[in-house]
Amino acid sequence: MDYYLLTELAARIGYHLALSGAETFRIEETMRRVIGAYGIECQAFSIPNCVMVSLEAANGKPLMVMKRVGFHGNDLEAVEKLNALSRRICAEVPEPSVAAQWLEETLRERRHYSTPIYYLGNFCGAAGFCPVFGGSLRDCLFAGLMGLIIGFVTRQMDKRETNPFFSTIAAAFAMAVPAYFLAGLHLIDYVDAVIIGSLMILVPGLLITNSMRDIIYGDTNSGINRIVQVLLSAFTIAMGTAAAWRVTAGVYGVTEPTGATSYPVWAQAIMIFLACTGFFILFNTHGWGSALCAAGGVLTWMVYLLCRSLGFSIYGMNFIAAIVAALYSEIMARSRKYPVTSYLVISSIPLLPGAGIYYTMSLGLGGDVQAAVHKGLETAGVAGSIAVAILLVSTVCRHAAAQRRNRMKSETAEKVPPVGRHFFSSMFHRGKRSARQNHRGGRRKCLDFLC
Repeated sequence: MDYYLLTELAARIGYHLALSGAETFRIEETMRRVIGAYGIECQAFSIPNCVMVSLEAANGKPLMVMKRVGFHGNDLEAVEKLNALSRRICAEVPEPSVAAQWLEETLRERRHYSTPIYYLGNFCGAAGFCPVFGGSLRDCLFAGLMGLIIGFVTRQMDKRETNPFFSTIAAAFAMAVPAYFLAGLHLIDYVDAVIIGSLMILVPGLLITNSMRDIIYGDTNSGINRIVQVLLSAFTIAMGTAAAWRVTAGVYGVTEPTGATSYPVWAQAIMIFLACTGFFILFNTHGWGSALCAAGGVLTWMVYLLCRSLGFSIYGMNFIAAIVAALYSEIMARSRKYPVTSYLVISSIPLLPGAGIYYTMSLGLGGDVQAAVHKGLETAGVAGSIAVAILLVSTVCRHAAAQRRNRMKSETAEKVPPVGRHFFSSMFHRGKRSARQNHRGGRRKCLDFLC
């Protein structure tokens, strides 16, 4: 067997997972399981900008492959495809050269939305969230147009692999300037709703989700790294919007809003589904499972509204709604054998504190420092409530899955005769497990693969 080709295969799968925005624990566990399917122990390591895998070949020489991960994306389609490929490799245990061909086929078969559909996703994401924050129907149209501006700027910056923080500043500035200008011309009723709805596109939902899941699985360094990126992203969103406010306030002036518009629950459900539809386009999810992701966002928002009507605090509303989103995501992921990331990211999108980031900036620019600090702390508390809810549900589900695996192993061991147990035990300790034995256990291991 070609040990180098096997090591390179595992490293390439981990590399493409990292490029697509997968969690650190998923990358490491995928590389370990792919190599472990061939009866070989290895060490896998990943941080947001690097993946590494090492093993000892049959001749006793160590092999290590390391790949530098550059520009990251939000390609959940690739995460799902690579996750399915890993399941297949663990189940069938082909020759490494054959598995490498499967990887090439998987990379070629990834689906991507066309450019018009991409811009439609930006329009729907911004227009769908605008009425949730009190915008009128006319504001929804302008929010969608601001979303198109964000999509255009972001796409041009991504093509040039510009620093993501500078890209966020540029997109926020380019969106906010015409929004404030149109408000000065009395064409927008509630400029705050237009800007907040548009800024939701820039809030790093995938980073927030992955940081929490990395911490759950013990990857503290990667989790903290992602949290720092989240904080910097929030800061750059505020910087871009603040710069636009400074530029337009002295030239055009900003009118006072006429007041937020309220909508019935069914109308909000439709708008949230529209917004989540835009986001599953932006995160590149395909198939009817995408509709399930958007339905999860609607369910999350309905629970949020229910908690608000019952008099819960803002932290309690977000905590309970995030628990529902996480539970829904875990159930969908395990029932459909897909990564939980797709469902969790889009289901929790309505809870992301885009409004808190904007109002903190707005109060600070208005000179009310005390209110700005209070709003900033409240926003941090909301984000913390969501994070704790995701941590809680994911930890419980992981513990339940571990108990299930242990129970399956115990039941399997009880069915093996004592002589057989002794034989397989001795074979294992001598390190001579054959590919055929791995193939027998491959399908059972596949069932417990990462969700």
